Amino acid sequence: MKVVIGNGIVTVTFANPEGYILGISYAGIDAFNPNHKRTDRGYFDVVWNEPGKPGIFQRIEGTKFSIIEQDENKVEVSFSRTWTTSLRGSNVPMSIDKRYILRKGDSGFYSYVIFDRPEGLPAVEVYQIRFVYKLHERFNYMAISDTRQRNMPSEREREMGTKLDYPEAVRITNASNPEFIGEVDDKYQYSCENQDNILQGWITHDSKQSVGIWMITPSNEFRNGGPVHQDLTSHVGPILLNMFVSTHYAGKSLGMTFQQGETHKKVYGPFFTYLNSAESNAKYKTLWSDAVQQKTKEVQSWPYDFTKSKDFFPAKQRGRVEGVLNIQDRFITEGRAQPAKNAYVGLAVPGNAGSWQQESKGYQFWTRTDGNGHFEIKNIVPGEYNLYAWVPGFIGDYKYEKTITITPGRDLNLDSLLYSPPRNGPTLWEIGTPDRSAAEFYVPDPYPNLLNNLYKNDTKDKFREYGLWARYSEIYPQNDLVFTVGVSDYKKDWFYAHVTRKVENTYQPTIWQIVFQLQDSVSNGDYTLHLALASANGAEVQVRLNDPNAGSPIFTTGLIGGDNAIARHGIHGLYWLFSIPIPSSHLVKGNNTIYLRQATGRSPFAGVMYDYIRLEGPATQGV
Repeated sequence: MKVVIGNGIVTVTFANPEGYILGISYAGIDAFNPNHKRTDRGYFDVVWNEPGKPGIFQRIEGTKFSIIEQDENKVEVSFSRTWTTSLRGSNVPMSIDKRYILRKGDSGFYSYVIFDRPEGLPAVEVYQIRFVYKLHERFNYMAISDTRQRNMPSEREREMGTKLDYPEAVRITNASNPEFIGEVDDKYQYSCENQDNILQGWITHDSKQSVGIWMITPSNEFRNGGPVHQDLTSHVGPILLNMFVSTHYAGKSLGMTFQQGETHKKVYGPFFTYLNSAESNAKYKTLWSDAVQQKTKEVQSWPYDFTKSKDFFPAKQRGRVEGVLNIQDRFITEGRAQPAKNAYVGLAVPGNAGSWQQESKGYQFWTRTDGNGHFEIKNIVPGEYNLYAWVPGFIGDYKYEKTITITPGRDLNLDSLLYSPPRNGPTLWEIGTPDRSAAEFYVPDPYPNLLNNLYKNDTKDKFREYGLWARYSEIYPQNDLVFTVGVSDYKKDWFYAHVTRKVENTYQPTIWQIVFQLQDSVSNGDYTLHLALASANGAEVQVRLNDPNAGSPIFTTGLIGGDNAIARHGIHGLYWLFSIPIPSSHLVKGNNTIYLRQATGRSPFAGVMYDYIRLEGPATQGV
């Protein structure tokens, strides 16, 4: 059975009662290939497992179809499934309601999903929640930003290619279009941060009239991991993807774990599937520009006021928080507070400072401060939150000490807040910029035979090219990186990732050196080494001072990380900060050397990306 809704512009066909999208008809074409399986066109899926059991990939099927609202201006339909004990072991223990809205005059339709765990449901771990459109092969031009858009190879051309170091990466060896031959295609090369993942889509290559199909997601409040969490977007298939929850670029710590009987309710979406058309002679620029304009309209309309679920809160039922964030570092500007410019300020469920980056269950609401440190967070769903912040140019995480309760219609003014970042003494030297990214360090040129031509002349996104981690073993075939403070330039001399060295068919730990001078006599008291990591994957960083063979390091991170950002061209994953006391007895006047040993091997992807390193003198210096 089928359900068909249409408004004279767009027609959407669903499987009844499962809720799979079987067809999206617009301007005389269908976005999906009718020869594809009905379960393999437009679907919603979840990856989950019962504790201690293998993971299950499940496409969510409704068991009940309902018309929520229908009049001459709008229709909202529901495909729902209520969880019962008979589903245990085969269906994620959530009651799930998939909703679709089509309005008069709209060139597209809205989708959202309601997750509900009433009392009594069994324990579960959830690692992925997403919408997927597997489009017709006629869509061959992909666009995910003003600069990241291009013609794409086909799925068949990928399948005929040569697999590289992991299955997502393929070198194309046979293609109808010669420009693709020799290129690397990897879906992770098209990832982006949540804060930028608002508009993405595909355009057809039809000769007379081209059609674009776009996903527009005007809010990230329901996505996990905060504004800088990276995730997949569109990629070869052609696939149009909307990731709500995933553990990409973070590891399993970003999954959702529900205990036996734990309740939960959350709305994912709505997002807008938008379609447009243009004559082929100007199709790419015209269709993208039009989609950008539609994105602006959707963002300005958020939160929508036409959804019928009582679990989605319109603007009048939401709250607002504003304030001013200042920052005070006693060794900068003589200790005076200054505006925290361009800082990230957000609300997330209560936790420790920085916990928001590993949080998935609740909503998150983020903004940036202006030049005066002022921030305003609007349209906040009622609930209890902590206010968090971090400031580019400074290390560490801020957390407002009080819990914030948002009630419908409440405006809260927090006045002036003060963040004092970690600081124990004056800066003796520093490497990098504290911005939670390794992008400022040396990113090598890619292998000429492993290029993705989208990034061939793109210095900003150069890190997205395949295989850069392997260049370390070529640049440093025998001796590891040595950085001399005051002589070396971190933009040229500090490799973007501290990875292993390939020796024949093995991968060996590597030891980087930071050589620095202490001109004056060593002061009494502890020095401090701040070690900020932008990424960690199966890594252990050991710190030794002036003796690389010392039996015990003065500090070790222990085995940390699972974000896989090195392999997945991420330039950052989760942020880690270690503030390490250095007893003065370990230092000498004159030359000193810090040895950073990345102690795990076994894989080309084991390692860390550094964000920023700073050595401070004892607190008595400079006071």
